[in-house]
Amino acid sequence: MNMTLNNDWYTANYEYLLGAISLVRKTLEHALADQEYQPLKDIPVSINMGMSAPSALEQLCTIFNLTEFERNVLLLCAAMECDSSLGSLCGQIVGNIQASYPTMILAMRILPGANWNAWTVDAPLRHWQLIQIDGGMTHTQSPLRIDERIFHYLLGLKTQDERLKGIISPLSPVNYLVPSHTKIAQQVAAIWTEAQERDNLPVVQLYGEDTSSMQAIATAASSILELQIFTMSAMLIPKDINELNNLLLLWEREANLTNSVLLLNIEIDELHVNEQNAITQVLDRINSLLIILSREKIGQKRRPLICFEVNYPKRIEQSALWEVSLGELADSDNESIDILVNQFNLNAPTIDTVCTEIRGKLAKEEKQNISLQNLLWDTCRAQARPRLDELAQQIPANATWDDLVFTKVQKQILQSIASHVRQRIQVYEKWGFAGSSRRGLGISALFSGVSGTGKTTSAEVLANELRLDLYRIDLSAVASKYIGETEKNLRRIFDAAEAGAAILLFDEADALFGKRSDVKDARDRYANMEVSYLLQRMEEYQGLAILTTNLKDSIDTAFMRRIRFFVKFDFPDAHQRKEIWQRVFPKNTPIEKLDYTKLARLNVAGGNIRNIALNAAFIAADTQEPVMMKHIKQSAQIEYMKLGMMLTDAETQGWV
Repeated sequence: MNMTLNNDWYTANYEYLLGAISLVRKTLEHALADQEYQPLKDIPVSINMGMSAPSALEQLCTIFNLTEFERNVLLLCAAMECDSSLGSLCGQIVGNIQASYPTMILAMRILPGANWNAWTVDAPLRHWQLIQIDGGMTHTQSPLRIDERIFHYLLGLKTQDERLKGIISPLSPVNYLVPSHTKIAQQVAAIWTEAQERDNLPVVQLYGEDTSSMQAIATAASSILELQIFTMSAMLIPKDINELNNLLLLWEREANLTNSVLLLNIEIDELHVNEQNAITQVLDRINSLLIILSREKIGQKRRPLICFEVNYPKRIEQSALWEVSLGELADSDNESIDILVNQFNLNAPTIDTVCTEIRGKLAKEEKQNISLQNLLWDTCRAQARPRLDELAQQIPANATWDDLVFTKVQKQILQSIASHVRQRIQVYEKWGFAGSSRRGLGISALFSGVSGTGKTTSAEVLANELRLDLYRIDLSAVASKYIGETEKNLRRIFDAAEAGAAILLFDEADALFGKRSDVKDARDRYANMEVSYLLQRMEEYQGLAILTTNLKDSIDTAFMRRIRFFVKFDFPDAHQRKEIWQRVFPKNTPIEKLDYTKLARLNVAGGNIRNIALNAAFIAADTQEPVMMKHIKQSAQIEYMKLGMMLTDAETQGWV
């Protein structure tokens, strides 16, 4: 229906309603004169008035299956809203000039087809809250009032029930949907079509990590059937049963009036019992088209769900999205796009946001020589961060290969890890090593060594080399004594990291596994399940996952077989400690007469050396002197005390 026809319909509908209300006045006037004529029987049908579609009144009667008498009750109440002078007629008819409003008694006396069944709580007028019965001396003499939303509907106004605002909101149509998601939208629309024909409304569930794409699929499915779609957060479902009942009724009424679908967004990771119960109540009792969005597939015992897993767009689809969004910025051979798609797993809204941001940056800095590829890469990294920032600690990755004092073998292993991350798409996808399974394609590493030997620094070097974000996850905080909770915590972390394939550094892995024990009780069995789940996700993760441990010997061989790289961080010998001391002070730090051979006598790891050097710099700065051996000796004493060690004379002999 085009805009001209719409305007024509609104005008005709309003005139039709005014005509019907004028018949209400005539009915009241005839009743007051005690005449038998009942004008309301002569309401003209809208088709004879040249309307392009049935009037709102006729549509309302069809939707809620109203009888002639129920229709006339609505008209009587609507007439009072449009013409308050009708109140005096109402009072005169019932012999009470104070009763200047419609009542049950009045309606039963003057309206054709009067039937007391129309006033029961299960009849449409009261069940759907089309009218309200205000308080009065008696039920039959209480004022009748048309519901505000229903009155607006009769006028042809496009509005939403005031009581639903802030709880249920309309969704805008999507501009573009990738083919794999279009297929799901078409399947959902087909299910709804079949269900409506059989009068059996199923609940459809979309689950996965890509919430934006799931919402776009739901919107597209609604558009296919020319349905409106509204959304509600599960957090806003009332816990009080009476409030919930009223909300469901108002929504079902709205869904009937506007031909709409409700999208229930269960975005909460952990549902409390009362929230779970409220969601169950909605699923079991709602009688309108409902589609659920959630990260995990949820079980429903009483009402079956039709479920679809929604993944991020496929790589070829993401390439197409980038090409469209970049437009003239895209290079002719799509090299930049291939690099982005191989690293980042983004949906259509995020890709569009990145390109919008890029255009803004280029316009602002157009005179500068900016690498578009680097700009795209860094912007994608920033867009992929938000969810992971809530679950893990981001570590600034500023360390370089020059910051590592390792053996040649150790450096070669680290460089191999970097090569695997850089070339994984080439080897897995283009050279065919991925095959038909994603299992075992994740790049995992185990860093073993005592504290301070360079495990975290090495992870920083890899992140800096690969220009990826580095996040530290404390496994002692992730591991839970409650069965199943550890897996849930790990799932959130890996799922959040997938968008940008960040480097995940699982610190203190000993908290999750020691030498995996024989199963002696239920806790042993679940502890082994937690380790297995971690390994499974590491094998599937498209980025790099690193475990650190101080107790490599406690890890069994079965575990080690599933780790691709192992790097042992030995305690540095005197030669390595000397080299660390030579590199530890930044070039701007003033130093004087430092003997690195003597400093290497300190029997501490690289992390402790860094702490000693930093504290010595503060001591020297406070005395306005360059860093000297005396400052390092003072700082070393503090560090040794922290470690529960004694600084011996042999270590500091000849320092000062």
